Amino acid sequence: MKKIILYIFLIAVLVACEENNSLPAIKPDVITEKTINDTDDPAIWVNPKDASKSIVFGTDKETNGAIYAFDLDGKIIPEKTIRNIKRPNNVDVAYDFKVNDSTTVDVIAFTEREQQQIRLYSVPDMKPLDNGGFKVFADATEPEFNLPMGIALYKSPKTSKLYAVVSRKTGPLENYLYQYEMLHDSTGIHSKLVRKFGKFSGKKEIEAIAVDNELGFIYYSDEQHCIRKYAAEPTASNEEVACFGSDKFQADIEGIAIAKTSKKNGYIIVSNQQKGEFNLFDRQTNEFIKAVNLSTVETDGCEVTTVPLGGKFPNGLFVAMNDSKEFYFYDLKKIIE
Repeated sequence: MKKIILYIFLIAVLVACEENNSLPAIKPDVITEKTINDTDDPAIWVNPKDASKSIVFGTDKETNGAIYAFDLDGKIIPEKTIRNIKRPNNVDVAYDFKVNDSTTVDVIAFTEREQQQIRLYSVPDMKPLDNGGFKVFADATEPEFNLPMGIALYKSPKTSKLYAVVSRKTGPLENYLYQYEMLHDSTGIHSKLVRKFGKFSGKKEIEAIAVDNELGFIYYSDEQHCIRKYAAEPTASNEEVACFGSDKFQADIEGIAIAKTSKKNGYIIVSNQQKGEFNLFDRQTNEFIKAVNLSTVETDGCEVTTVPLGGKFPNGLFVAMNDSKEFYFYDLKKIIE
């Protein structure tokens, strides 16, 4: 009788685990110092001179917000943190941006929602390049259609031009995203609207955006619908390439990171926010591979680099926002293996 009861109990446990789709939790290697308000989205700048001194930038999303700079131990770097930003939402990094005919710099770009603009700073000296900001969605017809949220930078392999792809708090069912060229002339650096594109289901919002520069695709999260895929070149077709992953998420589809293991191979890693997991998709085929539990809660943004960053992260770095005002750092090998 005891054996029967034990057997029934074990079956019940297994069924419960299957229903919850519970996965073994992977603990972070580093947990950053806390921000003041509300962490949201990270970006990774790889130091070309010493990768172990790379910087992780992370947004703190509030009216008195900031772009925090962290070292690889998770400590805040005060002199490289940008404060007094009015609700910064998402952030991204690009390399070798031409600021004049003879000079290039690395840059971060981020959205400043309450100012209806995007910002552009040089890295690692953290100098503003935007004369106070570039306004976005200037032709918006509804009050919330001009509030920027997501941003991703695309550097064209064909032309070396730099573009910012920007999403908003809410918007129309067509042309939800705008694409801006970042360019310079004799009077300074400017932004120029070059494209409107992207479908929206109307179910919730679009925040997370990621760009695969080498393969030339833009991915973004239509939060309760699917991961949408479009060509990245502004002169390319505005037809949707794919809409995938809809059956792999509990509710909101959130942060997107692209792990490039070779020129064409790798993973698209996407936050399954309410389930506390991340889904991995094949970079080329977009087919689902697996899910992982990284111990995070309500993750919005995430980012990844496959570049070895010294002894602490010899296989590359994955960064995920956590709901407790922190970012979690993982050696990439833990996730892809």
